[in-house]
Amino acid sequence: MIIIPNQIDEAIQIMKEVASWGRNKGFRVWKDEWLTKEELLTSEVQPENFYIGKIDGKTACAFILQWSDAEYWNDTKKAAYLHKLCVRREFAGKNISHVTIEAIKKICRENEIKFIRLDTALDEKVIRKLYLKQGFKIVDIIDYLNGRSTALYELEV
Repeated sequence: MIIIPNQIDEAIQIMKEVASWGRNKGFRVWKDEWLTKEELLTSEVQPENFYIGKIDGKTACAFILQWSDAEYWNDTKKAAYLHKLCVRREFAGKNISHVTIEAIKKICRENEIKFIRLDTALDEKVIRKLYLKQGFKIVDIIDYLNGRSTALYELEV
């Protein structure tokens, strides 16, 4: 897999495609209005943080990889923060998540970053299983007044 940064338009298009599929399957996923440049770009997330992964010239996945995430991780540990990892349906079941995380580990090693971190809803069983299988560990749980909880995951590179 070839990982290419600074691909905001194609990455967002894939995120919308995967979110639409998820909604049709009854999963709780991002709304399209959340998947826009206006919503996703912040002081911590710039166009260069949007990546796509290509296999044999075809785009297989998209994700955001940023170098700080003060909303959930307010510490000084040097880490990469993975958000919105999406695999296109034609590549489903082909271990693309694992290949992508291995490619992210390589980026981290090249930049002397020791940890990959992410957050997701605690009750997302499929996602939780996927990340735990990749070696991530839940390092904290944030409980909200509405009864929902967010799990914070970390993987040592």
